[in-house]
Amino acid sequence: AARALILVHNHPAGNPEPSAADVSQTQALARASAACGLRLLDHIIISDDSYYSLSDEKLYNSNY
Repeated sequence: AARALILVHNHPAGNPEPSAADVSQTQALARASAACGLRLLDHIIISDDSYYSLSDEKLYNSNY
């Protein structure tokens, strides 16, 4: 059984920086996954040539 998850999505426009909605949804998903016994390890946004890790930037609490 899974114990953790990593979310990944793309920003095809080229800028991998998260929007306010990306951060808000990540925080909500971290809480929801914790309620199911899962830990959200990271949410990574990719573009054509770079990526952004919300975990690296500490934009959500991964300890729910």
